[in-house]
This record gives sequence, C-alpha cells and structure tokens, in this order.
Amino acid sequence: MMISTRGRYALRVMIDLAANASDRFLPLKEIADRQGISLKYLEQIIALLQRADFLVSQRGSCGGYRLKRAPETYTARDILTAAEGSLAPIPCLDDTPCVRSEQCAALPFWKDYYRTVSDFVGSVTLRDLAEQAKTAGGQT
Repeated sequence: MMISTRGRYALRVMIDLAANASDRFLPLKEIADRQGISLKYLEQIIALLQRADFLVSQRGSCGGYRLKRAPETYTARDILTAAEGSLAPIPCLDDTPCVRSEQCAALPFWKDYYRTVSDFVGSVTLRDLAEQAKTAGGQT
C-alpha cells in the first residue's frame, strides 16, 4: 500500500493544526509556508479535510482554519481515509470482492495484513502525532 502525497500532506496539515492549536484560526499561507506545500495544492487538501468535517474555517483578516474537535478524537486512519479513500491493499477487501475470493490462498494473508495496518493507524491519534512532532523538534 502506497500513501500518496495527498494522504501524507493531509496528515502533515492536521498535525500542524494540532501542534499549533490556539484560539485563533491559522491562515492557510502560514501552514503552507511551515509545511513547504504549495498554497494551491494545500487548498485541495483542505477541501478534502473540510468535506470530512474535520475543520472549522473563518473568512476575513483573522481567518483561517482550526480543528473542529480535540486532537485526541482524530486517528491517523480517519485522516488517511479522508484523503485516500480505502486503505485496503487489494480491491478484494473493498466492497467489490473478487470472483476468486472463495478459492484464493492469499486472501487470508491480505486480510491479516490489512487488519494489522488498520489497527495500527487506528490506534495513533492526532494528539500523539502532534506531541511527537513537538518532542522531536520536527517542523510542525
């Protein structure tokens, strides 16, 4: 499973918003500069996150974005799924099962793989990621 730049950037933006959380709204340009993401591409990422109902926005001179909920209520799986869609490594694990699924010897492996990955990314909260970024001195 390969996570696209869309998924990676969505995670970075959400970490940035969590790590720099305050009562004020963070301007998109400020996030773009801090993350080294083009403003145009960041607008697309923000649109995905807004569709997922993760953000609150405000227009005007004090406008920008902030998280709609507390960082501990978002998981990495929530964010990646909002950006990427399904995280299933093969189509058979989505809503369209393969015609060979009944006799597929590899299917149990893929199911276990997907469950392991899904459980892991579902156990990591946005708060965890923001705290790691602050502790590591990483760019938030």
